Parts: sequence; C-alpha cells; structure tokens
Amino acid sequence: MKGNILIIDDEQVVHDSCRKVLTRSGHRVESAFDGMEGLRKLREQIFDLIILDLKLPGMDGMEVLRRIKADIPDVVVVVITGYATVEHAVEAMKAGAFDFLPKPFTPDELRVIVNRAMEKRALTLENLGLKRQIFSDWSDQIVGESESILEVKRLIAKVAPTDSTVLIQGESGTGKELVARAIHMASPRREKPMIVVDCNTLVETLLESELFGHVKGAFTGAIATKYGRFELANGGTIFLDEVASLPLNIQSKLLRAIQEKEITRVGSGKPIKVDVRIIAATNRDLRQEIASGRFREDLYYRLNVVPILLPPLRERRGDIPLLVHHFIRKFNAKKGKRVKGITEEAMDLLTGYDFPGNVRELENIIERAVILTEKEMIDVDDLMQPSPATARSMDECYQLRSLEEVEREHILSTLERLNWNRSKAARILGIDRKTLLSKMKKYDINPPTEGG
Repeated sequence: MKGNILIIDDEQVVHDSCRKVLTRSGHRVESAFDGMEGLRKLREQIFDLIILDLKLPGMDGMEVLRRIKADIPDVVVVVITGYATVEHAVEAMKAGAFDFLPKPFTPDELRVIVNRAMEKRALTLENLGLKRQIFSDWSDQIVGESESILEVKRLIAKVAPTDSTVLIQGESGTGKELVARAIHMASPRREKPMIVVDCNTLVETLLESELFGHVKGAFTGAIATKYGRFELANGGTIFLDEVASLPLNIQSKLLRAIQEKEITRVGSGKPIKVDVRIIAATNRDLRQEIASGRFREDLYYRLNVVPILLPPLRERRGDIPLLVHHFIRKFNAKKGKRVKGITEEAMDLLTGYDFPGNVRELENIIERAVILTEKEMIDVDDLMQPSPATARSMDECYQLRSLEEVEREHILSTLERLNWNRSKAARILGIDRKTLLSKMKKYDINPPTEGG
C-alpha cells in the first residue's frame, strides 16, 4: 500500500533522508518541524502514517503522540528518537504508537518498519468495513451476452481509466454495485479503497458526519475526531448507493465535494482536499425526483456525466441460462456441492419467470436449490422450496402456461435480443443450430421482414 506520510522532526537531515527513501518507494511525504505544525497539518490533510520524533522543541513528542491518538485514534504512528531506551519504547507503545525506531537508522530499517506500518493501516481500513472485493477479471463477473449487457461492458471499459463521475441506474437487484466495483477494479485507483455507502440506511442525523467526518467536540458524543467516508476513500472510489435518498442539505454538501474536491468535517471551518472518484446509483427516476423538488438538478448533472443503465432481468431472458450455470458453479465451490446442472423443465420455468428481484433473486433461488437438492440436476421441485411468495409466483407461471408456450417465448425473446443471429442464439440456448431452426419452424417463429 502506497500512502500519504507525515514526518514530524526538527532535523532537516532526517526529513531529507526519509523523503529520499520513501518517495522512491512510491509514498507521498509531507514535513513538519515541530509538534504544533504537525497537528495543524493533520487537521488539514489525510495521512496514512506519521513518523514522529519524541524529542521536539516546544511541545515534546510524547504530548504530540497523545494528542494525535486522542483526536484520530485510527492513524498509525511510528516514533523515532536518539534516546533508544526500553522505557521510551514502552511509554510510546502504551500511548498508542505502532512501533519504535531508534536513531540512527538505515534506509532498509526505515523501509521495513514503514512497510509493516502500511500493512497495519490497510488492515485498519479493512476492519472498518472497507475490504475491497478483488476481481481477477472484472468482465467475467458481469454475466450475459445480450446486447444491453454487452453495451454495459463497453461503457465500463471506456469510463474506467478516467476519473469521470458515473451514474448507474436500474431496478433493485440488477447489479449496480457489481458494475461500480468493476469500474473501480479496472481503473488506476484499484490499489486504493472503494468505499460503499448505502445512503438509504444511514441515520439522517448522523449522515453528514458519516460522509464528511467530524472533529472532536463537534457535538455530544464526539469524543474524538472521526474520518468520514470521503476521507477513507481518499485516492480511491466512493460508491453512493441509492443516492436519491440523500436529504437536500446533504446534496448541497455533496455537490461542493464534487465541484471543489474538498470536504469539511462537522464542527470544523477548515476544508480538506480529497481525491475521490464518485460513482452513484439509484433505482429511482431522478428526473421525476427533480420535478418533485426532492433532488437538486445541478447535482444530477454533476453525477450524470457518464450514465449506465442496467436492464431488468425480464428484458434479457436470453442471459438467464448463462447466469444459472454461473451461479451453480459459484455455489458448488462455496458450499462443497457437486450439482452438474439443471433440467430443461426447470430452466424453462426460470426463463418464463419475470424476476421482480432481478439477478439477486435468481442468485438466491439457485443458491437455495444447490444447497437443498439431493440430485445431480436441479429440477422444478428444487426451485419451489421455501420462499412462499416466489414459489407461488413461479408456480403460477409454471401452471398457467404449457412448456411449449414457455419454450416458444424463450426462443423468440433470445432471437430478438440477438438481432436474429441464429448461431449465437443456438449457443446461448444450449442447442445446435439445426435444432433451433427446427424449433423455429415448429413454433412458427419468423424474423421480421425488411420493411416491417
């Protein structure tokens, strides 16, 4: 992990030598020559690691350490001193220092301790719920060959290398967070955190503090300075899920964060620069929200630089077989099962179902079926197991239409979405081209005429 490092030491030679070693390792280094300057810089910038001399003019290093840990307990501090005694080391560690480095030290000793400190910082972020989901290949995670999904993949590939703001729109369960993660992991920011914020679940009274942080004493209960989600995402990406649920007063602060690339902690008058790529998502029609006065029009245009629309699953039924087999493989691996596939009747039932919960609902159905089935192939009865509402809805779909009706609709829908490419349709349907042509003849399925 490459980070932002603050060195607090009164010797120029220490700053010069440390800066030379650390910048070569890819870190960004800031300098402060006394405790007060160091504390001021901590209020104005975000640092991953502080290297602190215990012997400073004015306020001594131990007092600076105590103030740092009282205000920002999660920051990692390495103390250095020319007085390499056990007593100093123990006192510093008790006060919250991560480790202790005696002067004089070699470049290798500095690199080793900084690497360990940055690993500690990465672990701290992970424990705060900021663990990144790593994709070996992001395109493999977005399953589908329908034209609408191929267009989504094309947009991800184009926008990922940029810093442009992205607005992902689609019904619940269509995979908005998956697309956001794909953009992040295909971007130059992939080594930094992607912070996910579900705007719909945050308590409104604490929302500003959660997003932008607060300083010690900002309100009752603010016993220490707290990093907000924007600061934790510094250098990386912040994903604002269900952004339409943000109150108008927070929308104005979000607009400023986008425009000025800075935020202000609650209780502080000093703005802090942040380098964050913003991806927002919503299942609402933001134009309707603007018309009703619930969403700022200027914020909409700032967020909607690159729009990505995710189609509901019912509009890409041809992708259902691909998704089903993807989820069977996934849950076989996770649950230690050996399900080989799914029967034709069960697949017909799934492709004829409307999936109000979209891909998330299909994933849940297949997970449950993989866990509960005792057969090699998932069958219709495996899909009807617990979840009464879904089972009822699927049962109605199964009972009210014959398998031939379901099959005709599935073949027609697949052909239409693939612009009547028979070879590709046959591959997705899992049959050869000759069988597809036979079924098209049987069900009187004909491509549209040139003029119609």
